[in-house]
Amino acid sequence: MNYILSLVFLSLVVCKAQPRVRLEVQSALNLQQQAWNEGRIEEFMQYYWNHDSLRFVSGKGMTLGWQATLQNYQKKYFNRALMGTLAFTIVHWEILNSKTCMVSGIWQLTRDQPLGGRFTLLWKKIKGNWKIVYDHTS
Repeated sequence: MNYILSLVFLSLVVCKAQPRVRLEVQSALNLQQQAWNEGRIEEFMQYYWNHDSLRFVSGKGMTLGWQATLQNYQKKYFNRALMGTLAFTIVHWEILNSKTCMVSGIWQLTRDQPLGGRFTLLWKKIKGNWKIVYDHTS
């Protein structure tokens, strides 16, 4: 019986946190998108966990760490024309608890040669700020 009550309580806590978590993470995504669209990769990267354990997975493999992820972005998008205009379309939210959220969606770069794909981001609230700790982008 205690197990069932614990599950009910946990469900209520997660349900109550969902709108706030979704609003906060959506706000972070909007600011990240804005930074990209203004050509500020370093500011775009502020929404990633600045840690050696950050994981970025793409078709080219896995990148480990914030600095390596930043360098990959800088190498691939070294000018505004290549950066284009970024748009995110969220397809699915998974609020795991009040400090962990998974977001899946579509990313699109509008530029001379459009580019886009899918992403899944694992967000965690670290020291009061939402950070991407795992990014799988294809």
